[in-house]
Amino acid sequence: MPEVKLLSRTDVENVLTMEGTIDILEKAFADFAAGNVAMPVRTPIKNPAANGLALFMPAFIPGLDALGAKVVTVYPDNPARHSLPNVLGTIILLDPETGAPICVMEAGYLTAMRTGAVSGLATKHLARENASVHTLVGTGVQGRTQAWAVATARKLERCFVYSIDPPEKQKAFAAGVAELTGVPTEIADTLEDAIAESDIVTLATSAHQPIISGEWFREGTHINGIGSHAPGVRETDTNTILRSKVVCDSLQACKAEAGDLQIPVEEGVWNWNDAYGELGDVVAGKIPGRESAEEITFFKSVGLALQDLATASYVLHEARVRGMGLNFSF
Repeated sequence: MPEVKLLSRTDVENVLTMEGTIDILEKAFADFAAGNVAMPVRTPIKNPAANGLALFMPAFIPGLDALGAKVVTVYPDNPARHSLPNVLGTIILLDPETGAPICVMEAGYLTAMRTGAVSGLATKHLARENASVHTLVGTGVQGRTQAWAVATARKLERCFVYSIDPPEKQKAFAAGVAELTGVPTEIADTLEDAIAESDIVTLATSAHQPIISGEWFREGTHINGIGSHAPGVRETDTNTILRSKVVCDSLQACKAEAGDLQIPVEEGVWNWNDAYGELGDVVAGKIPGRESAEEITFFKSVGLALQDLATASYVLHEARVRGMGLNFSF
């Protein structure tokens, strides 16, 4: 058996930058649009006894020689019961020539980076070039990389943050975002007022019911919807969808998991044919991105295995070049 590379969270952190991760995903989504990615819809398995959910996400990207899967678990009670993060992830990479394992990698940090980076990629292609004010809704684990990615994609002058977290946590989060991005960041007094001032809005919450109104968005806003991604739950109201040009990370995946879009379909006021297209088609130039300064664009992401495997493949390459990680044999 060939040697397997074991990479820790620290190894992954030492490799990935936000600009680099956005570039990785841009190439991966172009491959996806060209039909060069094999990627089944992820398989969820619930563990009701532990209030847990496991998600299995395989993919094969021939152009990157990336074959493998991510397993991500969501256990909301972990912090209180076990002093563990509520979201844990592991990636296994296989040799496409033999099927033998070549890498096992911690995927918590990678997941946060690739999820932020896809919003950065969507912002790059769909937000107005002069967009300068960002509102981030949600100050949890994903929020930090969302703020970082949008600030990488556009030259921001101001960022608002808003959440239901205690004021002390919001204040610390805002200070951390300002230090990371160099963008003046403040806690929004009201979400409605912040959105009304914003060119870009990112939703990164676990809401089950709409937390915003489509009436709050001014013309020309770009929206990243990356939070709630399960049937029956949503962050946006129906009016937001009706007012927007909707771009999906994957139409197939959104049909299976994106309550933000499923619910308007069930209401009979929106149809899947109304979706403008997929992010990969925009990245590859098959369809235009933003077509006017007035249109509202809405990017819906449920998260795709191609993001994980493309990013993990790059991390493995860099780890080999830099001599990082632990080598072992099964």
